[in-house]
Amino acid sequence: MSLRGPTRSGASRRGRRSNLWAGRLQDVRNVVLVLGMALVSSGCNFTPEYVRPEAPVPAEWPSGPAYANPPVTTTVLEAPDLKWQEFFSDPKLQRLIEAALTNNRDLRLAALNVQQAQALYGIQRTELLPRVEATASGNLQRLPADLSPTGTGATVEQYRVHLGVLAWEPDFFGRIRSFNERALQEYFATEQARRSVQILIVSSVANVYLVLAADRESLALAQTTLQTQQGAYNLIKRRYDQGLSPELDLHRAQTQVDTARGDIARFTQQVAQDENALTLLLGTTVSGELLPADLSGIASPKEISAGLSSEVLLRRPDVVQAESLLKAANADIGAARAAFFPRITLTGTAGVASSELSGLFQGGSGAWTFAPQAVLPIFDPRTWSGLKITRVQREIAVTGYERAIQTAFREVADALAVQGTVDQQVAAQQSLVNAVAATYRLSQVRYDKGIDSYLSVLDAQRSLYAAQQGLVGLHLAKVANQVRLYAVLGGGSDAPAENTNR
Repeated sequence: MSLRGPTRSGASRRGRRSNLWAGRLQDVRNVVLVLGMALVSSGCNFTPEYVRPEAPVPAEWPSGPAYANPPVTTTVLEAPDLKWQEFFSDPKLQRLIEAALTNNRDLRLAALNVQQAQALYGIQRTELLPRVEATASGNLQRLPADLSPTGTGATVEQYRVHLGVLAWEPDFFGRIRSFNERALQEYFATEQARRSVQILIVSSVANVYLVLAADRESLALAQTTLQTQQGAYNLIKRRYDQGLSPELDLHRAQTQVDTARGDIARFTQQVAQDENALTLLLGTTVSGELLPADLSGIASPKEISAGLSSEVLLRRPDVVQAESLLKAANADIGAARAAFFPRITLTGTAGVASSELSGLFQGGSGAWTFAPQAVLPIFDPRTWSGLKITRVQREIAVTGYERAIQTAFREVADALAVQGTVDQQVAAQQSLVNAVAATYRLSQVRYDKGIDSYLSVLDAQRSLYAAQQGLVGLHLAKVANQVRLYAVLGGGSDAPAENTNR
């Protein structure tokens, strides 16, 4: 008996040591397993390779009588590379655009949308990493005698402090990375939307500024015409009172006076509305010293060319935005394909537990759990429908991308058509104004000499006034088309476009 006691005790100690080493070996195996899963989490990816669709527009701009030949030079900057401060040389207009970019609420909202998309992308990106949490809990429970294992009433206490990874999904098949790519491209698309809003605001401020100048010039022309017509009416009125002019001439003169008065009221209204529009765009009150007097006092924008190739359209923010949305739809296909494969989640904790609060950090209180879970889809028709939806959505995105390019091509082509013909229209209108002015002067002389009736003078006055107003409109069309060509080519935004072509 004296020999068996120690023998059994030694065997028991050896058994405990063997169990201890076995437990440690199992811990090592678990750690290796977790690390192995983390290493292979960057494995498969079922997202189709992205290929940019062919642009459904000609490689060159339209040609013909309506289009001027573009200058063959390599020194002209493309519109996206020409900052708006360089394109608009008028100091007052520059100050107004700067104020609009600072205060405009639409641009501010677009910038906030970019920040929101950036934050959402940051959230999605962290899904690739395990979420580590520390938890502490305590539980006191009173057990009655009939429920207690010992047959007597007792109070059970449990205290735990754990550090663990909860429901981490290693991305074996690229599902999370596909969602990550989608969030990234949506962020890029939102940034391009902000650039589009900036281009719209810059061009809108310039257009309203030019329209205001044209309306003020037309108002001044109407006021000058009223003074002239009022003087002619007063002269005819005196001659009528003296019996030298018929009543018909008096009424004809009155029609010109009333027409000019009506135009003054109309242009006064338009000038006020233009100022209101400018105030809305700027988001603040416009100083009177920054308002233009007429078109001739505004420094002309810099001359630009669309170049020889329509490839510049691929840099337009709305086209880049459409391509980013296409890339996001392409990433959705990868996520839909990954849904056919198993999803593995890992949950593991390590810490201490004890029935007494004071025993949490004593020897032997260590505790851990490791709970991997694998879900293998066997039959789920929704996955096939989901994959079909993502493919259709990609085709929708392709169509939207192609439509954006076609719309951009048409807008640039229209602006080039105006650019190629507006100078001829201005020259013809200026010649018409000169001819009608001479006709009016000669008609007035013939009327004063009694050779012609006042009807010829009246027709000449009406024609001259209309020709002068038409010349103002053509000058506005020429300068406004320069602004439009700059905008439709993608100019007016300071943000680079390279970050979306990754």
